[in-house]
Amino acid sequence: MALTALPDSRTEPDGSAVVRVLGYNVRSMRDDQDALVRVIRACAPDVVLVQEAPRFFRWRAHAARLAAGSGLLVLGGGAPAAGPLLLCSPRVTVERTRDVLLPLTPGLHRRGFATAVVRVAGARFGLLSCHLGLRGDERYAQAGMLLDELAALDVPHAVAGGDVNEGPGGRSFRRLAAELQDCRAVRPWGGEHTFTPGDPRRRIDAIFATRGVEVLGCGVPAGLPGVTDADLRAATDHLPVLAALRVPAAP
Repeated sequence: MALTALPDSRTEPDGSAVVRVLGYNVRSMRDDQDALVRVIRACAPDVVLVQEAPRFFRWRAHAARLAAGSGLLVLGGGAPAAGPLLLCSPRVTVERTRDVLLPLTPGLHRRGFATAVVRVAGARFGLLSCHLGLRGDERYAQAGMLLDELAALDVPHAVAGGDVNEGPGGRSFRRLAAELQDCRAVRPWGGEHTFTPGDPRRRIDAIFATRGVEVLGCGVPAGLPGVTDADLRAATDHLPVLAALRVPAAP
């Protein structure tokens, strides 16, 4: 069934920008890469917050191929951020990027953030892609580090997203939602649950925005023209989250 329309990217007369932000765990591109590219292209994002990007042998080539196939550019992240990656459209002007490695918990995977400050039309805002840990105490601490990192970007508005590894009832998710807008909860659009694609029952992937960013819609784009159930199941082991946001013009 087709979805109701999600606003397209555009520049408003006052200089504010409507941007499409896609969050997607791509499982190191180990699945159907053609399906993955078709899903991303159909979502027409300005920015993609990627998790589990390839980070070992020839990781730059894999990231470049994903970006090129999707009609996008590599913005930052990848191996230097332990997996989170940022892609963007040519509409986005990059001011600066920073990859952050988080403290290593012995016996667990290294985690990190891919961050950037960008401009679109008259809007200036921060970006952060994350993949929080599997263990609850580590995950809660990383949620606090995420909030600190957004503050350190020193911009009036920011968007963060990724694989939270727990649902909205979890304390790490609640820590983020207490300080940021949980975009799906603010303006539901599309599907809700993101894991697993064959039988989605949990919403463990999310997009968050600082106060002042207007959420125009957010959810799983199943049913969006060009996005098929077959591609969603084949592309990776998570469903993507797509948000349309209006970012105010910079003062």
